[in-house]
Amino acid sequence: MAHAAAAVPLGALEQGSPIRVEHDRRRRQFTVRLNGCHDRAVLLYEYVGKRIVDLQHTEVPDAYRGRGIAKHLAKAALDFVVEEDLKAHLTCWYIQKYIKENPLPQYLERLQP
Repeated sequence: MAHAAAAVPLGALEQGSPIRVEHDRRRRQFTVRLNGCHDRAVLLYEYVGKRIVDLQHTEVPDAYRGRGIAKHLAKAALDFVVEEDLKAHLTCWYIQKYIKENPLPQYLERLQP
């Protein structure tokens, strides 16, 4: 059966509603619900030290790519690092790209080599 990924509607996001990022501290992930509750974009992280998080992986389903969803996940994760006064190790290539495109001092000073 063919999968028409591009035909998936964006639900609330298509209506011009802001993208809402949810933070699940227990599961150590940031998510954006897409098209109801079945599809979601996710950014995963792990604590690798007492005050150090590794931003490991960002994933947006193919049908929703190119709509700025990953940027919202990246910003939420980095704002969490700043607000909690943590250091961040960037395993995820997308977060590395986001930092290069948004070299804000509050983000840069929290990066762990």
